[in-house]
Amino acid sequence: MAREESANDPRVYLAAERTFLAWIRTGLALMGFGFVVARFGLFLRELAAAGGGSPVAASGFSLPIGTALVLTGVGVTVSASVHHIRLIGRINKGAEVAARPSALALAVAVLLSAAGLAMAIYLGSGQTTKVGISTVHEGELYGMKSGDGIISRPSKYSVPETLDRLEASLREKGVKVFARVDHSGEAEKVGMKMPPTQVLIFGNPKAGTPAMVAEPTTAIDLPLKALAWQDSEGKVWLSYNDVEYLKRRFGLNDDTLKGIAAASPLIEQAAN
Repeated sequence: MAREESANDPRVYLAAERTFLAWIRTGLALMGFGFVVARFGLFLRELAAAGGGSPVAASGFSLPIGTALVLTGVGVTVSASVHHIRLIGRINKGAEVAARPSALALAVAVLLSAAGLAMAIYLGSGQTTKVGISTVHEGELYGMKSGDGIISRPSKYSVPETLDRLEASLREKGVKVFARVDHSGEAEKVGMKMPPTQVLIFGNPKAGTPAMVAEPTTAIDLPLKALAWQDSEGKVWLSYNDVEYLKRRFGLNDDTLKGIAAASPLIEQAAN
């Protein structure tokens, strides 16, 4: 008799409907959150473009996680619908409904916990995101500055000495030095003053040609350049293009840039 009364009690149906609607809201929330996560990389790129900054690298992380959350939301909605239909059928038949932990709720909780843990690990892994016109790297703790795809290392030597050291290292490795531009010297010739500033232009056709064949516009940044300059406090810096920036800017792969990347240690050595 108690089962028949519960089957005819509208409160039982209303409770089941509230539970069903709660799962629908959960599914919609998961789909909405997944969409935000999946499109987060696009948001960063648009923000960087609006601020005139350097391109933002796609992390390869947001899209699969976001897609997984969206699919989980769809699965939750479908599973909740099937469960609700079965539950109403059991109530109409007067069958006893056992109280037990919800397998669907536990599955969603485990999945969200895993996604949250993955995000926490990613955010704590030291990844850097370029937004606007500046970038913060762990290297700044050690005197290195980086921004807009340019890495700057402090040099122990004067501007001419720094580039002399670099030029010697390059020639020793068989790298061709094309030119040396003395910006501050040229400024002095026209009656203007600026802190010591010189640029060394160098390269190796075997290293640069594959990149230019893969993407001809790469030639605008090749041959490679190293800039030695003195700041307002008299400190000398040696700056050069970040290879990762070139990779993102021109859509190149690691193999194509392997030869170009080999120049970075030589530049670092010249500043130390």
